[in-house]
Amino acid sequence: MRPFIRHTGVVAPLDRVDVDTDQIVPKQFLKRVERSGFGRHLFHDWRFDRSGVPRSGFVLNQPEYEGASILVTGRNFGCGSSREHAAWALQDYGFRAIIAPSFADIFRENADQNGIVTVEVGEDTVGTLLSRARDRAPYRLTVDLTARRIEDEHGPIASFAMDPFRRTCLLEGLDRIGLTLKHEARIREYERARGLI
Repeated sequence: MRPFIRHTGVVAPLDRVDVDTDQIVPKQFLKRVERSGFGRHLFHDWRFDRSGVPRSGFVLNQPEYEGASILVTGRNFGCGSSREHAAWALQDYGFRAIIAPSFADIFRENADQNGIVTVEVGEDTVGTLLSRARDRAPYRLTVDLTARRIEDEHGPIASFAMDPFRRTCLLEGLDRIGLTLKHEARIREYERARGLI
């Protein structure tokens, strides 16, 4: 997993609450087991009409948000089913951080495991960021995981809390497999002692 320390990018404002995982990546695209290739299906039913034509009114189809890597959105983002494909689609599209007032727990875990930082800040802060991203597009933010702070070109905007274990794993680029492999020497020692290798 790619470590996340500090990232600056264009903000895409998605002013919606209760965005569920079926909206993030619809079920008809869940036939693959690889983690790549899901970005083209991100928010598919909002991005495209029934004939596959991009909807000009949707934020990710607007030129000022091209290459956006920070998503600002409403509360309870990632609710619904536990599909990890939602995190895969966001990552494959290019998002490194998502800022919202709250996240579904399973989605947050899946995001962590794929190197996407979920930043929880208050409704007022999210409202300010949504307005700035619309009014000043392309609006750029920096998410600093070391300082646990978001800032723009004028300085700090808000601090955020994060569980120390989650933060360490993101900073070091460790998913659960990577975390386990940090103890590879001890695992091999255990296996040798029991005649397993």
